[in-house]
Amino acid sequence: MSAGGIQIQKDETALLLVDLQPDFMPGGALPVEGGDLVLAPIRAIMERDLFGLYAATQDWHPPAHASFASAHTGRNPFDVIDLHGKPQTLWPDHCLQGSPGAALHPKIPWDKVAVIVRKGMEPDVDSYSGFRNNWNRHGERPRTGLAGYLRERGIGAVFVCGLARDVCVKWTAEDAVAAGFETTLLWDLTCPVDPESNDSILRDLDRIGVRILTSDGI
Repeated sequence: MSAGGIQIQKDETALLLVDLQPDFMPGGALPVEGGDLVLAPIRAIMERDLFGLYAATQDWHPPAHASFASAHTGRNPFDVIDLHGKPQTLWPDHCLQGSPGAALHPKIPWDKVAVIVRKGMEPDVDSYSGFRNNWNRHGERPRTGLAGYLRERGIGAVFVCGLARDVCVKWTAEDAVAAGFETTLLWDLTCPVDPESNDSILRDLDRIGVRILTSDGI
């Protein structure tokens, strides 16, 4: 992890805001401890206008989604099942389409955001990453179209922030690298569901070339 100012090629760089929604913050259906504390510093960075483009993801589940524990008789939140041949963590019902908990948090200046990718809309497929859904019944991870959008806008590098560090943020950063983007994760502008995951996140992302910075380094 590093700080100390770096040079951002503004016209070629995007900030990706992952799942900044009330259900992932204290008082929400699937709260991330300290999740609300990232809002003010993310807003401050956006107001500094450091990036050429801002993009966001929004978890947007239909009722009885396959990732909900309530959709599986006898199962509890955080149980792990097999779904389409892959491990699937079961979550509390969260980010239901049209619900207040699924809304984009009002403390973020959304007028600056050029594109919002809704994910998790397929009833039998979860979706952590902003770039690709999780595995479907055909063993595929369908693309969301975000990579193509960014490339057509001339973006070659992305900075990732938001919630949660060990799930949707991590998967988004990994898929950004796989899609060919120079990728930086803003560590202090993310929070994990499981704080004990931090060491493994750092190892996994370092192995694939994700740069880890704190926000005072930009």
